[in-house]
Amino acid sequence: MTAPKPLQAPLQLTEVALTLPSAAGPVEILKGVSLTVVAGERVSVVGPSGSGKSSLISVAAGLERPTAGGVRLFGEDLGALNEDGRARLRRGRVSLVFQSFHLLPNMTAEENVAAPMEIARMDDAARLARDWLDRVGLGPRLRHYPHQLSGGEQQRVALARALAVRPELLFADEPTGNLDAENAIHVADMMFALVAEAKAALVLVTHDPALAARADRTVTMAGGRVV
Repeated sequence: MTAPKPLQAPLQLTEVALTLPSAAGPVEILKGVSLTVVAGERVSVVGPSGSGKSSLISVAAGLERPTAGGVRLFGEDLGALNEDGRARLRRGRVSLVFQSFHLLPNMTAEENVAAPMEIARMDDAARLARDWLDRVGLGPRLRHYPHQLSGGEQQRVALARALAVRPELLFADEPTGNLDAENAIHVADMMFALVAEAKAALVLVTHDPALAARADRTVTMAGGRVV
């Protein structure tokens, strides 16, 4: 009998270091971080403020170049790609959700969700945007602008926008950090359900132990290292 093929690792970090300049001199943010996330795996990243959690996501997603070490996204060496190449690699395959929502203020909820699908040249972006807003309970609010929505509603728009492109990998940086307890639970429930449905991998940065515990495994950071 032929052995099953191992699951592809959409994300591999090998001895990644990140040093950034500051008024007081260079600051080591990440120090030799190695991490592999396999297809469909849900990984939470926890640790105190300043431990390098958000920087880990920035480097892993190709938004920040590491000072040393290697990052592979879907098998591609990010260090060998320029900014346009990294953007092309992420397009339609990687999505991000942030604590501060990052919705475009001059676009309606529907337009915010449709925008990345249009960039990815997906058909029926407007219809799919409406479908996704229905799925997160915001069908009646699709014509509203971000300032007309509550924090919980804005985060649900951001979640719909991130998942509408059917990414293979979702990065979520404190996605419930700006929400009250009830909305935080509601958004977390949606995120985990929709990620599981899409069979996407998830890298979740959070301070919430209950939210972290819902992942398949937890990575703890301190002082720029995985501990």
